[in-house]
Amino acid sequence: MNIALVGAGNLATNIGKAFVRARHSVVQVFSRTESSARDLASALGCSYTVSVEDVVDDADLYVIALKDSALGDVAGRLVQGREKCLFVHTAGSIDMDVIPALRRGVLYPMQTFSKAREVDFQAIPCFVEASQATDAALLKSLASEISSKVYELNSENRKFLHLSAVFCCNFANHCFRIGEKLLNEHGGVPFDVMLPLIDETARKLHALSPGEAQTGPAVRWDENVIGMQLGLLSDKPDLQHIYELLSKSIHDDKL
Repeated sequence: MNIALVGAGNLATNIGKAFVRARHSVVQVFSRTESSARDLASALGCSYTVSVEDVVDDADLYVIALKDSALGDVAGRLVQGREKCLFVHTAGSIDMDVIPALRRGVLYPMQTFSKAREVDFQAIPCFVEASQATDAALLKSLASEISSKVYELNSENRKFLHLSAVFCCNFANHCFRIGEKLLNEHGGVPFDVMLPLIDETARKLHALSPGEAQTGPAVRWDENVIGMQLGLLSDKPDLQHIYELLSKSIHDDKL
């Protein structure tokens, strides 16, 4: 399959490499940033452009991997003159209908991506949707070549999938950042002392549900520990509020 990759960021970089490993041909990369487009095109062995109007018009599939705020504008311009082509975006929380094309869909790999970090794409769950049944089958087939975990999911339910991912990844990582800053401020303890704890927390979830795996003072509602730790955050009212909200949420979940 000949694929035009519209975007050159973290997700585009990883999915582009996954397509190439699956022996598909990425024929062109588009990005408004020339250095990003050039670097990814070089890695994928294809041409690049910084102009939407110069994107090839004969690709089998156009994969739009851009930030959410740019999706609608670029998709609208891209579809013009390519009305018979198949267009998909890769966003978790954006409706499929943001693409004004008869043949439109979504190919959402649910993972956190970085350009410099290679991931095992086969282990990444991919969620697909399409406006036509034949295109849904095509996308499921394509996704199955780069991932061993492929699901069909509509736009409304995918929004809640992405919301869950924000809690499980982005918010959890921010908690790691809060812990890192507290360690730096009080004794300069290196953050890597937390890694065995973080690793075991994640490993437990392969055998237990999150509810079963939950531990800590909030589960027991140990008011002595909770009160003491809130006191330690007396100079950080925002963190106190986060601590109180999370503790109450954990405790109420057990009721």
